[in-house]
Order: sequence, then structure tokens, then C-alpha cells
Amino acid sequence: MNGVGVALAGTMVIALGCGVAVAAPAAGQACESLRAVRVEGMTVTLAERVAAGAEAKYPKLPTFCKVAATLRPTNDSEIKIEVWMPEGAAWNGKYEGTGNGGWGGSIEPGELAAGVSRGYATSSTDTGHAGGSAEFALGHEEKLIDFGYRAVHGMTEAAKALIAAFYGEQAKLAYFAGCSSGGRQALMEAQRFSEDYDGIIAGSATNNWTNMMFGRIWVGQATLSDPASYIPPAEYPVIHKAALAACDAMDGVKDGVLNEPMKCRFDPGVLACKNGVDGSDCLTEAQVAAARKIYTPATNPRTGEQIFPPMERGSELMWGRLAGGPKPIELADDFFKYVVFEDAKWDFRTLNFDSDVAKAMKKDGGVLSATNPDLRPFFARGGKLIAYHGWTDQQVMPENSINYYRSVVATVGAAKVDASYRLFMAPGMNHCSGGDGPNKFDMLSAMEAWRERGKAPDNVVASHATDGKIDRTRPLCAYPEVAKYKGTGSTDEAANFVCARQ
Repeated sequence: MNGVGVALAGTMVIALGCGVAVAAPAAGQACESLRAVRVEGMTVTLAERVAAGAEAKYPKLPTFCKVAATLRPTNDSEIKIEVWMPEGAAWNGKYEGTGNGGWGGSIEPGELAAGVSRGYATSSTDTGHAGGSAEFALGHEEKLIDFGYRAVHGMTEAAKALIAAFYGEQAKLAYFAGCSSGGRQALMEAQRFSEDYDGIIAGSATNNWTNMMFGRIWVGQATLSDPASYIPPAEYPVIHKAALAACDAMDGVKDGVLNEPMKCRFDPGVLACKNGVDGSDCLTEAQVAAARKIYTPATNPRTGEQIFPPMERGSELMWGRLAGGPKPIELADDFFKYVVFEDAKWDFRTLNFDSDVAKAMKKDGGVLSATNPDLRPFFARGGKLIAYHGWTDQQVMPENSINYYRSVVATVGAAKVDASYRLFMAPGMNHCSGGDGPNKFDMLSAMEAWRERGKAPDNVVASHATDGKIDRTRPLCAYPEVAKYKGTGSTDEAANFVCARQ
């Protein structure tokens, strides 16, 4: 969807992102009249006013205008979007685009509601297909492109046009926030469409998409290829306890969380069963080898080149997602079945970490992977980027976010990165949320303070709760700094930590 043209009665022409000229009414329109909005490649299918409290699942929302539309940038495209726009004074004058998880395939009402509750006109897309499987991509190259980047960009242009039509003015600022695949979408926007958003929040990004899928199968092969190598989930706590015993105190605070797991050298060999006798508190020789492989990067066996980083020490309680079986994680299995090999009977055990890499990268062609480190166009227009990643992430190995951050520093320079990009690594946080460490935080407020008031986020306070009660707070520090205990006061209070380099 390259450019948006809007036709309305009694309109004025205004400019939206990417220099696109669109038309919007001088004084705004009633919600229901948005059915008449004409945007090239877009059909509005619903425009209704939702009274305050009337949205059953989200009764605390103010009155808002709900618009659903379908975008068809190609003959094989059918991208569904929704835009929810708070009415009157409830609108903060800004727009938020939201991301998806996995293979997308659905509008995310929870994300829409969260945005509206904060005053944002908010949009979501199904990424151009229905359902969470990659089967949609088989024989549909355009639909794969829609999923890869076109759906979010098209959603953004269409949402801006609808916002201008409804309010009679453009949103003064546009932000995007997403985690997992939404993090990939976030970085794709920064790299490909630098004028779409003023601030972008990328959580646990799957941006190195194709390499990541090899990393996921690597872990799956470690425990699922041979029954002797399988590690029952009941034994994960045994390995986790041993890893904490070896490394928890390295940061000066024994709190059940590894602050810098990449520095931990715990070897699961210490858990080897004595005299070869298997037990619930030890690992067989094959299981030790499997655990060591999980801690090892996915690697090309011929060249030794790293394909994707490993799971980190401290993540053991979450190994079931990739290593628990009975099959590898469906997201990766689908990628190779329906995108790379186009064979629904493909067997993960046959994946070749040498020859198949080039084949997969060719199939990707930059459509799915968002690894371009040159963010100068985005930074040049004042764009701000905040990324975050949990150290116990069970789906996207956390070092991936560090590797991308370093690649941007190497490409654009440390000064430009310091002015526009922050990465926060969260000890003890799983994929996007959850975990033993503080895992609740407000990156959107941090973004607002940075982009709107010039206050760069050197740290963001995160909290952990048990049974709904907060029992720990801790600062997440801008990489490469980490939270260091000051030496006095409770180690469960953020105020007793300072961000510093090791």
C-alpha cells in the first residue's frame, strides 16, 4: 500500500507520513460517517460509536469510535485492521500502532483497549490472514509480504487517514509498541518506514526471524531427536537450582535471579548421575549433553559460524517451550514446513545447519527478518527507539537483542545511538512478561517522557508481584549498565540499586 488517498465531502488536504497527501474534513466527522471514507485499497466495513462502558470485555473504556476496514494492496491481499478512537476530550491527540505475536492472524482487542484507556487512537491488524499457523504462506508470496511488513505499514497509513477524518486534524505524534513478533514489526517499521512513527517500542524482538527459527530447532533437536536425550520438565528445577547455586551470588545479591547470565559458566555436568544410575535429581550422560547443547549457540557445523545465540543460564524453568516436546515449537516447525521447504510432512530432525541456512535466507529475502542496523533515517527525524528483553526468555534468545543493538552502534556511531536508542535487559523475565524477576514496567511512559519532554530513560523501574501483591522492585538499566546493590537497605526495593557498568 504505497500512499493513501482519501476522498471526503467538504475536506481539506493535509500531509501524512512518508509525504503522502490525504484529505480530511476541516472539523471532523461523526463516527458512523467514516463508512464513507475513501482510501485507495481500503474498504471500511464498520464504523460505530461505542458508548462508555459498553465494550463488554473492557467496561472501563470511555466512549470511542470503532472502525474496521480491509486493505487490499495486491490482488492476493486481504489485510484486516481496526482503529479505536476515543471521543472528544478523552483523546490525547496521539496515535499508537500495536503489534502481534507469533504468525499474527488476528486483531488484538486487548492492545486496542489498552491504548484507548490511555487516551490514544489505537490500531491493530491481523497481518493479512486468519489463524496462527504459517500455512497461509504456502503458495501465497504476497500474503507472506503482507505479514512481513506491508500489513503494519498499510495499517499505519490507513489509521492516520481515519484519525484525520474523525478528529479533523492529524495525530500530533505516533508511537508503535509490540513484543515478540510485535518487536520484529517495530524494528521493521524503524528500518523500512522511518516516517511512520515518532517513537517505537520493541520488546523481545523476533527480528532476526530466519536465524531464530534455526535456533529454536537447535534446542528442539537437542532433546527431541533421541528419546535418550529427553529431559523431563520435572527435572528442570533441579538444573535451575544448580545454576543458581553456581552463579546467583556473582552480582553481590542472592535473590534467585541471574543479573548477567552471560557471565555464568555453570556446567550441567555437575548433575551427572553417579555410576550411570538414573534418578530424579541427576542427569544421564545423554541428558547432560542435551543440556550443554541448549546452552550452546546454534552453529554451522562446517564453518563454526554462529547462527543464533543460546538459551541462557537461569532460563531452565522455561525450557519446556522449545525442548519439552513432543514436537518443536509450532512457530518454527511451520516456518520450515510452509515457507522454506513447502512440505507439510517435513521432519525437524532433517534440518541441516549448513546447507539449509542459505536456502532459508533466500526464501526470507528480507521480507521477514528486520536486521538492518542503519537507523540513521529514523534517528534523523527525531525518532526514538526503546527495546527490552528478558534474560530468561523461553522463545527468543536474549542475546539477539544485544547483538542488534551492537550492530546499530557499529553502523551509526555511539553518539547517535545514545541520543536515540535504549536497550533494557530484564533479569529473570520470561518472553515479554512473567518470570521470577521484576517483569512489569511502563515503557510507553518512558517513551513519552523522552520524545515529548527530552528526558532520556537511563533506567525504568520494574516490579514483581506474587498473588497480585508487589514484592520486589528493581531498576532496569540502559544497556550496557546493570543494576548494582548500594550495600544497604532491602534488596527488594529499587531505590537501593544504582545503574552502573560492570
